[in-house]
Amino acid sequence: MKKAILSPNAPKAIGPYSQAVSAGGFVFLSGQVPVDPLTGNLVEGAVAVQAARVFENLKAVLASGGLDFSHVVKTTVYLCDMSDFAEVNEVYARYFNEPYPARATVAVAALPRGARIEVDAIAIVR
Repeated sequence: MKKAILSPNAPKAIGPYSQAVSAGGFVFLSGQVPVDPLTGNLVEGAVAVQAARVFENLKAVLASGGLDFSHVVKTTVYLCDMSDFAEVNEVYARYFNEPYPARATVAVAALPRGARIEVDAIAIVR
């Protein structure tokens, strides 16, 4: 059985998908781009500013499922420019502690709404 998880403190889905879905002891979080949930606008600025907004959005969705970043076991980071990798790592390290989740970082040609970064995650319910 699966159950949608929705947070009023994260941007609403911009398509036919849920912010997250709980199934089989895991929570699968959809990719978050740096959209401010209050305004619905893309956060402008350096990739570090955009990354912080992405992680705050993920944090809000996790909280709606009764979870936090310590429950995350896997992330995928999508970057439009791999030269942003080090800057994103600095922000990433503020949200995750050891043992760190497994992670993949992928270079992409473009992201929704002109974002420079998107991150999705899988969390385990303990």
